[in-house]
Amino acid sequence: MASGSGFPVRSVGILGGMGPAAGADFVRLFVQACTTYLHTHGHAVRDQAFPEHWLVQMPIPDRTQALRTDPQGPAGPALHMLQGMGRLAALGVGSVAVACNTAHVWHGQLQAQFPQLQVLHIAQETARHLQAQGAQQAMVLATAGTYQTGLYDQALSACGIAPLVPDAEGIARLMQGIYDGVKCADLALATQCFGDVLSTMRARYGDVPVIMGCTEIPLALPQATQAQGVQLIDPAWILAQALARQAYER
Repeated sequence: MASGSGFPVRSVGILGGMGPAAGADFVRLFVQACTTYLHTHGHAVRDQAFPEHWLVQMPIPDRTQALRTDPQGPAGPALHMLQGMGRLAALGVGSVAVACNTAHVWHGQLQAQFPQLQVLHIAQETARHLQAQGAQQAMVLATAGTYQTGLYDQALSACGIAPLVPDAEGIARLMQGIYDGVKCADLALATQCFGDVLSTMRARYGDVPVIMGCTEIPLALPQATQAQGVQLIDPAWILAQALARQAYER
């Protein structure tokens, strides 16, 4: 597929709906990543230079709850995500970004069912980004489901980076910020919850990079007083940049 930029691009997809605000924000990040790519590679930034991209915004069942009960249950997220992937495949996309950290627990299943697509992996992309920066440790703020499955533990450890995680009280506070805060449109509560956890962890571990390992967290944590001057790592932004490269680098 050609674009007004004068070089070929390919259509890409975004699987969203987990939650809706995070999916919509990922589209913004992707467009921003495309703008950065065009600038960096000396191409004009205009409407026709942006790749075709599709967002499937489905009401996908809660991922953390499914991990506590039945990850493959008929009422769980697996079937819904596969349906969403099918819709993206039918649209002819070449690569897909999943706009939810916890959903990457099912990454292998999604990739196996759709081998014609490249399903990017948010934790692996983030770990490689930090490895390139020379990081040796990183705090991980995420959902209980993400911690339970070791999603970031595995990816970071494979790149020689030690993952630092909150205690049970901290995890509960993060979940409050995610579910009672962002998902209920109470960003003030979310900012307070996330800031409290970050403050506790900084007192324990010092100044190390902080991975905002849930797509809801970047919507509130950067506004927290406790986050000022902290190196915040947004996996969604890193994933958006990876998806932009997939679109432009055939």
